[in-house]
Amino acid sequence: MRSITTIVLLLCFTFLMGQEEERKVSLEIQNKSITELLSEIEQETDFQFYYAEQWLDTTALDKSYKNESVETILTDLFQNTQINFFITWDDRVILTRNNSIYGNLPEGFFTKPEQVETEEILQENVSAGPILLGKQNDGPDKVLETIRIGRERKTNRRDQLTLSGYVTNTSTGEPIANLAIVVRKLNIGAVTDNTGFYEIKLPSGLNVLETSSMGVESSRRNVIIYDNGKLDFNLEENFEQLDEVVVAADATRNVEDTSTGNTRIGSEASKNIPLVLGERDVLKIATTLPGVSTAGEGSAGFNVRGGKTDQNLILLDNAVIYNPTHFFGFFQAFNPFAINDLNIYKGSIPAEFGGRLSSVFDISSKDASNTKFKGEVSVGPVTSNAVVEIPLAQEKAGLMVGARGAYSDWILRSLDEENLNNSQASFYDFITKYNHKINDNNELRATAYYTRDIFSITSDSLFDYSNRLLSLQWNRKLSEKSSGTLMLNNSQYKFNIDFDGSTNRNFEQGFQIDETELKLQLKYLLKESHTIDYGISGKLYSVLPGEIAPKGSNDIIQPLAVPEERALESALFVSDNYKVNEKLQLDLGLRYSFYAALGPSTQRIYREGAPRTDANVAGSETFDNNEIFETYGGPEARISARYLLNDSLSIKASFNNTYQFIHTLSNNTTVSPVDTWKLSDRNIEPQQANQFSLGIYKNIKEYELSLEGFYKRQNNIIDFKTGAQLFLNENIETEVLQGKGKAYGVELLIRKNRGKLNGWLGYTYSRSFFQLDSEFPQERVNDGEFFPSNFDKPHDLSLVLNYKLTRRFSFSGNFVYQTGRPVTFPVGNYEFNGNEFVLYSERNQFRIPDFYRLDIGFNIEGNHKIKKFAHSFWTISVYNVLGRNNPYSVFFVSQDGEIEALQSSIFTIPIPSITYNFRF
Repeated sequence: MRSITTIVLLLCFTFLMGQEEERKVSLEIQNKSITELLSEIEQETDFQFYYAEQWLDTTALDKSYKNESVETILTDLFQNTQINFFITWDDRVILTRNNSIYGNLPEGFFTKPEQVETEEILQENVSAGPILLGKQNDGPDKVLETIRIGRERKTNRRDQLTLSGYVTNTSTGEPIANLAIVVRKLNIGAVTDNTGFYEIKLPSGLNVLETSSMGVESSRRNVIIYDNGKLDFNLEENFEQLDEVVVAADATRNVEDTSTGNTRIGSEASKNIPLVLGERDVLKIATTLPGVSTAGEGSAGFNVRGGKTDQNLILLDNAVIYNPTHFFGFFQAFNPFAINDLNIYKGSIPAEFGGRLSSVFDISSKDASNTKFKGEVSVGPVTSNAVVEIPLAQEKAGLMVGARGAYSDWILRSLDEENLNNSQASFYDFITKYNHKINDNNELRATAYYTRDIFSITSDSLFDYSNRLLSLQWNRKLSEKSSGTLMLNNSQYKFNIDFDGSTNRNFEQGFQIDETELKLQLKYLLKESHTIDYGISGKLYSVLPGEIAPKGSNDIIQPLAVPEERALESALFVSDNYKVNEKLQLDLGLRYSFYAALGPSTQRIYREGAPRTDANVAGSETFDNNEIFETYGGPEARISARYLLNDSLSIKASFNNTYQFIHTLSNNTTVSPVDTWKLSDRNIEPQQANQFSLGIYKNIKEYELSLEGFYKRQNNIIDFKTGAQLFLNENIETEVLQGKGKAYGVELLIRKNRGKLNGWLGYTYSRSFFQLDSEFPQERVNDGEFFPSNFDKPHDLSLVLNYKLTRRFSFSGNFVYQTGRPVTFPVGNYEFNGNEFVLYSERNQFRIPDFYRLDIGFNIEGNHKIKKFAHSFWTISVYNVLGRNNPYSVFFVSQDGEIEALQSSIFTIPIPSITYNFRF
């Protein structure tokens, strides 16, 4: 019996070996399609193929096979396609698209497992065999579309796969941002960024993708995915009138992301906020958020979490803006119609940013439409704005051009102040941006920006300052998992003073700073739980600290030019957004900053054990052009973590370590257009700060709540000696002091994003202190003890509300309250050598009165008809409706032997305004 069984097995084995030999073929294919190749195989063998011709590529092939099995040939032909094949026992070859045919049942198919997780069953069933779809409707008479990505392999059927692509408007070709792409049954989703790009993780097999966003037609489609792939969406606009549209794409972002103290402000958010003279301003909105304040009404610059105004990195399309304001700080220096959004980083600062201690204001401009000519115009009592978008290559390239100007001289002339009758104050700015989608993997953006202010408050002085910016950005997709951005940026800021008086002491003086940066930033998706960002940057500074020259041949002013300062600041950075598990997520970043001060330069050497004064100079050292004479730098840690307590509640913590190598020189309380910048050298060290943050974030229905605390320590903070001479001083280190700083506080934000009534309440309790201590009495302030900084305001509260009466009419209002800032008061007088002098208190010992202001507005939108030339928008607002006489500063004068305190204010009466906007 055994011998018979053995013989039968041997015969079967011999038969099968013979069949295998029959499968071997040799083919020489020249300029033939796959269909023709399959026909030749049928002629040479007994194999018969079954398939749909439209599945196969018609591209001509050149192939050579020598004594290869049919399985090997088919594997080679279809390896980079969506085609799978299955060979039956009787030599029939069945081709399938995407799906695989299984020749046997999986192991344990008839055995019910005792314990199997529901999620595992679902995922296994998704890809356990061919997917059969019945007729599925997506509305009346509309069959649900099915899209296939890749092909099924038995080795990848349970992989988590990456699907990415771009979402664009079918009519305009513009990217659609903040669109939600979700798979509801699996509770996963993604949101498109400003370029319309999305990336979502999907299990292999069948997924039903749904898209939704305000003003965009929702869609559903079947996506069968077996490999990482790309899927672009072209969606139609949707103007169907609804009772209420709720977009919850970012509803949990504040809870789920790892960042602390960070906020995004869209340009549309400024439309309904009443502001002075009706000008839309995203930077003013930023000051209503916790942790961001200004020194006073109409002041330029920002104080973020107890930091100085020069500690904020303000970027427009990745290039630095040194003075982001117009008209003494009343208006932002950016055309509001050209701005897309503003991201503020004041807690978790990404490793890609450096060079400032307190915050980053990252402003991005809009991309121009590449399909349709469009624009937006605004006319107000002081300013007018216009932006047009011009398609240059259909669905490829577009150009945005924006212009803005002020005609504000009439305000100064209408004030009841004779000294201002001959005053003038005006500004203008231009912006242009070119964006070009070269192909699916390459994109180019270029931005040019220029702004200029001219003002004269007195009849003999004309002030003129300007910003210039150039930005070039090349985005390239390197692979399915990696992408890169190469940036080249140049920024310039300068001011000039033209003095023309009644004497022969007329002069012209000015200041200028230039910087050029080259930056390469790369992103790599290591795996689902690791997203790596890394790169390198280098920045060259050139500072002309100041010069003065006589205006005419009869003027007696001696010409003077402070020598140029140059330096190189570079950095390496890397960060890993690491998802440890569903609860814990980390963002681990490291930046190494290196700074080199470059010649030509002459550096003073001061005697050790003595204060830095002209009398204590021991010598000097001279350095040649581009010679490095001083270096600074070190590692900067950027660490943050988020832990989810549940789907709507999380705890976050972060630590930042930062360096700053450039400083402002100003002994004013607030930012001035004539402030100068100073680079670190041998005698002035870079500033450094460490910041800790801890916060709790909660969502309750349509409300977002956050409570966050911070503590910051600073070193080498610059302050100035009393009566310091800063401008046109070649040896500025003799006039400045460097010391320590500390700041701490708690920030509360309650935000309601949806419903007829929406807005936010922001409250900050914070303190900011400096310490200027030294072994030398002349370099010590307040006996070396900590004292409040000029911008220390313990209480800061802002309430911003919008109430929508109908789809066209709405009310808005905001209320602001701040503790008065510190000042130094005279407290007595004394005599010395027969002369009488004023005795002042310790620095910043007193405070000016508290500040509060209420603004209201009424907004009227035009009708929402689809077919019309333009959509209009009226804003009627009243700034300082209570007529509060808020003090801007307090100063003292001597009259008849007595010291008298005087108060200066900006707006002491309600300021009404009306602005008309239209968009076409």
